[in-house]
Amino acid sequence: LLTVFVDPIGEQGLSDGVLAETNRALSDHELIKVKVASTDRAERTAVAAQLADKLEAEVVQRIGKIVVLFRANPKANPKLSNLHRAGGGA
Repeated sequence: LLTVFVDPIGEQGLSDGVLAETNRALSDHELIKVKVASTDRAERTAVAAQLADKLEAEVVQRIGKIVVLFRANPKANPKLSNLHRAGGGA
């Protein structure tokens, strides 16, 4: 799985660059890991929820600083999609 590092949200929230890169990764891979670099559990949960909401994805799992996001892509490239490569794609 791809890991995207996200800095803790500041007053301005998630940056456009982080959203764009996470969106690209979800489009390519469908299932990705995101590491949220914050020591505050509530902040990590908020970042995961914001990412999922803004990118129309689902939080599949949260363990410590790692969040697994999923968003199906019906036109996914089988060579890039983690689901297709694992035999779970259509």
